Amino acid sequence: MLHAPTLEGDSELAQQFAPTELFLNRELSLLEFNQRVLEQALDASVPLLERLKFLCISSSNLDEFFEIRVAGLQQMAELSPTQRGSDGLTPAETLALISRRAHELVDAQYSAFNDVIVPALDQERVRFLRRAEWTPQMNAWLKNYFQHELAPVLSPIGLDPAHPFPRILNKSLNFIIPLSGKDAFGRNTGFAIVQAPRALPRLIQLPPEASGAGPNDFVFLSSVIHAYIDDLFPGMEATGCYQFRLTRNSDLLVDVEEIKDLLEALEGELSQRQWGDIVRLEVAHNCPDEMWQFLMGVAQLTPDDVYRVAGPVNLHRLMMIPDLVDRPDLKYPAHTPRIPKAFSGSAKEMFAAIRERDQLLHHPYESFVAVVDFLRAAARDPKVLAIKQTLYRTGDQSAVVEALIEAARNGKEVTVVVELRARFDEEANIDLAEKLQAVGAHVVYGVVGYKTHAKMCLVVRREKRDGDVASLHPYAHLGTGNYHPRTARLYTDYGLFTANPQVCQDVHAVFLQLTSLGRLTPLQHLLQSPFTLAEALLARIDREMAHAQAGKPARIIAKMNALVDPKVIAALYRASQAGVQVDLIVRGMCSLRPGVPGLSENIQVRSIVGRFLEHDRCYSFANGGAPELYLASADWMERNLYRRVEVAFPLLDDAIRARVQANLLAYLGDTAQSWVLQPDGSYQRPPADGERAVQLRLMEAV
Repeated sequence: MLHAPTLEGDSELAQQFAPTELFLNRELSLLEFNQRVLEQALDASVPLLERLKFLCISSSNLDEFFEIRVAGLQQMAELSPTQRGSDGLTPAETLALISRRAHELVDAQYSAFNDVIVPALDQERVRFLRRAEWTPQMNAWLKNYFQHELAPVLSPIGLDPAHPFPRILNKSLNFIIPLSGKDAFGRNTGFAIVQAPRALPRLIQLPPEASGAGPNDFVFLSSVIHAYIDDLFPGMEATGCYQFRLTRNSDLLVDVEEIKDLLEALEGELSQRQWGDIVRLEVAHNCPDEMWQFLMGVAQLTPDDVYRVAGPVNLHRLMMIPDLVDRPDLKYPAHTPRIPKAFSGSAKEMFAAIRERDQLLHHPYESFVAVVDFLRAAARDPKVLAIKQTLYRTGDQSAVVEALIEAARNGKEVTVVVELRARFDEEANIDLAEKLQAVGAHVVYGVVGYKTHAKMCLVVRREKRDGDVASLHPYAHLGTGNYHPRTARLYTDYGLFTANPQVCQDVHAVFLQLTSLGRLTPLQHLLQSPFTLAEALLARIDREMAHAQAGKPARIIAKMNALVDPKVIAALYRASQAGVQVDLIVRGMCSLRPGVPGLSENIQVRSIVGRFLEHDRCYSFANGGAPELYLASADWMERNLYRRVEVAFPLLDDAIRARVQANLLAYLGDTAQSWVLQPDGSYQRPPADGERAVQLRLMEAV
């Protein structure tokens, strides 16, 4: 975030084009992705409760954007105000552009909520009841709820010299209340603050005994507090009640060079995450000027940092609605991923199938259960001696972790590389690390200064082959996504099983790097950051240029989550100038400008946004007629290429390579869920050709 890359080695490009002509701003590009997510909430072809989910996701994404990216830019504006990014903008210039675009996006979110989603839900008898709509019976039930469930846990704080402004938790729901009258001590109190404890639900589902309530009638907690706020201030009158929320810097600051125990240091830092510097104020749109300006002053913000919203200050809390509302007709049809034949038999048959040929899984079209079954089989198979695994995100009650625990209890040598600094999963990863250590697994936290983002598993099995004496043979699983059973049902990812001795030896070598202090071992097939991946990518892009100039087949197709590394972008520009067709499928941030005359006429960038989150990374090179195709854990970002441990692995099986290549071409042909990036950074929908969305076609194909 605070690293400003340069166009080192590309002085010709730098002389021809200004930085703003070469690179789109990465933060604004990320906001454009959030706009595309929000567009799904407005798409009438998407089931209604799924549209609500997309609205919630856009809200949650924006929260993280402020917690991490805006917070980082604000720090940079203080520490290095004149430093410019690859796009030529200073931190202050970027923050000004972000504020304008983010305000537009927030306005669009609440317009979608108030003008589209709520009326559509109301027609389906899923209602958010305002106070004017409460029947006397509802009012009585809610009054009782307030008195017995809310009031006992609320602690209103009247502001005066003895009661300073309270410390507000990150993203918590709060209310500022103007008061008239005197309190029990005869004091005039201008206004008070009420903090809603996080344990309280933000939406209350009315029960049948609240007469007149339907099965899917809900009331906002803020409405209940507003209705009975006077009860918290006996003898006084609350002349208003306005919700607000503060967003804080949530990036953890741990100096890995100085600490002795990363786990212990992170445990200490996590407790402070809720109290970082304030970066945003959200407040009810009808809050009087003097009050939101007072809050702005307390938070030490500027008007650009204030967002006045016409609705609940945290739309993400509405994500509970689809789980509470039993309306399958308003949700996506159920999808059951298939289990490939190779993984539907016994453990012996599973290992035999991988020995016979590489096996590819495409999630969520094919079930992640196959990965869990592989680990369980390894945990229980007496022939398996050792399991090595990387874990970045796994989720609560993970079947993957349970299999590793079972393996350790069964006497296997289990080594797990746990990335404790996986953002917002730090606490969960600390917990799983302690569980694994408790059963005797060897747990390490990767390499000092580099996050371990590679997705790898290695199983070592003693077995006889062709009548020989039993010896050790490895099996590997390499993936583009996390070992996370829940997200494997929601994200698109690939996973490759292989018993190829050279590939498995490479995986073993990477694990040695992560667990020991040995020197770098040359790898035969894997590309690894921070050592060889960036260099190999640049070399392959240059090779496509040479093929194009020689009249040989030359094309690059790459699919990823983000493309922002200036060196890779510059290389792609050179390839375009040399006549290489470059087709990019970039879900989120993209700093490359496609279609610029003299620079990138041969580059097209599209983003696919649909039911599943596009998460896999694929790099395809025509290579003069001898195609290469890699799957990887890495996006084309500086952090992935230079500051993380990542792996890219080739598809050596012709049939598997052809299958993934066909999938890439299907994505390039999609017109139902794709958005095409324009030179100015905006995105446009391509003309529809009547084809079904690529995700639907892939669901039907397996």
